[in-house]
Amino acid sequence: MRSKKTFLALLLFVFCCPALFGQGRRGGEAQDQKPPATDKVTPEIPGVVKAGTKIEVVKFGLRGADAGVGMPDGSLLVTTGGGVSRVDGDGNVTVLVENADNAAGLALDSKGRIFAAQYSKKVSILYPKGSEMLLADSYEGKSFIRPNDIVVDKKGGVYFTDCYQVGAKKSLEDLPQAVYYIPAGGKLMRVADDINRPNGITMSPDQKTLYVNDWDGEYLVTYDIQPDGTLKNRKNWGKFDLKQQTEKGLVSGADGLCSDNHGRMFSTTPAGVQVFSADGEHLGNIEMPYDMPPQNCGFAGPDKKDLFVVGRGAVIRIHTMTEGPKDRAK
Repeated sequence: MRSKKTFLALLLFVFCCPALFGQGRRGGEAQDQKPPATDKVTPEIPGVVKAGTKIEVVKFGLRGADAGVGMPDGSLLVTTGGGVSRVDGDGNVTVLVENADNAAGLALDSKGRIFAAQYSKKVSILYPKGSEMLLADSYEGKSFIRPNDIVVDKKGGVYFTDCYQVGAKKSLEDLPQAVYYIPAGGKLMRVADDINRPNGITMSPDQKTLYVNDWDGEYLVTYDIQPDGTLKNRKNWGKFDLKQQTEKGLVSGADGLCSDNHGRMFSTTPAGVQVFSADGEHLGNIEMPYDMPPQNCGFAGPDKKDLFVVGRGAVIRIHTMTEGPKDRAK
């Protein structure tokens, strides 16, 4: 009798407290999230933002928010609610892909196609309808770990990172955490496996340098891009302000990554968005209006002069003195 009463009490608790069990959510929005603060402003970062620039909350309450890729019309691509959506400057959300199969990072090519790194161990083209295509789901017969972020070059080639989820148990049977490249119409290549935990990824404006966040390290890492897409000359390029505590000590916790049109890098971390000059100098941090680390960033808006930061169900906008890359989305 006691076990029956216990079961009924537990059932009543679950029914009456749906927020604790992920209930009460519809579409791409989560109704139980606390909105970010609206009084946060930026520090002075020369050439990037003026002191006191408002950090605007464009949208909050989404069911997750990642990617943050600018569209030609000034809107922003976001992975949320299990799909891919477009968020405009007024916070209006338009669903482009209902089921993106656990897409995380996104990229846009010159043809307007949306590429995705998917936690379902795949890299695919998701949009527009009719162009969907699986690009890769394994290397040398082994499944990927968890493709995380992605960028497309001017040739139509795709770089993406593959890494473990934070806290995941590693297996000796798994592929190494790595960076891969798929040439347009070519064969998948593993081009780097010497980063502790490769995460956010992008290129310099001239597309001669590849940048990769090392979540489990101290540095933003760079490589020289070769004509065939392979990489050489690994460098510890920019040193992070370390805020992420792990068993081995402080690490960057660096997640998403984007570039402006002048070679500055913007990395989302537990310290906020860390900004680096084109020479790798740490210029400052833009703290977020919520407690959890942001997940990704990208330039969008009129003339790509707004830095958008996404994560934890929120879309944040910061008017900048600089602008995003002119010839690509990220």
